[in-house]
Amino acid sequence: MKNHMPNNATSSTVFKRHFTNDRRIVYYAEGKVMEKEPAKQKIIVLDTSAFIAGFEPLSIQIPQFSVPEVKEELAVDSLPRTRFDAAVENGKLKIKTPQSEFVEKARRSAKIVGDLSFLSDADMQVLALALEIKDSGYRSQIVTDDYSIQNVANQLGIEFTPLITFGIKYRFRWILYCPACHNKYSADYQSKYCRICGEVLKRKPRRKTQLQN
Repeated sequence: MKNHMPNNATSSTVFKRHFTNDRRIVYYAEGKVMEKEPAKQKIIVLDTSAFIAGFEPLSIQIPQFSVPEVKEELAVDSLPRTRFDAAVENGKLKIKTPQSEFVEKARRSAKIVGDLSFLSDADMQVLALALEIKDSGYRSQIVTDDYSIQNVANQLGIEFTPLITFGIKYRFRWILYCPACHNKYSADYQSKYCRICGEVLKRKPRRKTQLQN
């Protein structure tokens, strides 16, 4: 945790930090409270897999957001779609489209790690919204079982939590290759097909970094 020094501090002031029950940091100097720093409010962002896995927005009190594209990926009259619609009607789930600058930042990160072609429009919008929320000063967390979303989220410094899977243990940077002619392509290669023989490309880790607990 970074040590954010109060604005009224001087270079000679000696501070003691105390963590309160509500996770605030209270600074003391010469027996007086100098400043309180509230913990960041947590906001969760729900992707399509969260609803398919049975996540129930009405069961928790944490602010929740999603994007319009997630609803489009949920089958009409399905139980996941019913959960989504009920949460929106109840006011528990807020729907927001992220700003284009955050979509582009999420897209660049997806290219870096090689997950861009494995993400749907809804996935990209979820990542962008989580990034926008984080940039606004909140603690953003994506609820998802999608490994590609988790991989890009970690690249962006965004928290994630899985529901029915264990979640990724490593952040991967992928390389694409042709299983037929063995030609290799960079992670940001746009096509799913080999330019030499036309075979569908596969991917394998070029580098992996263990995630911190």
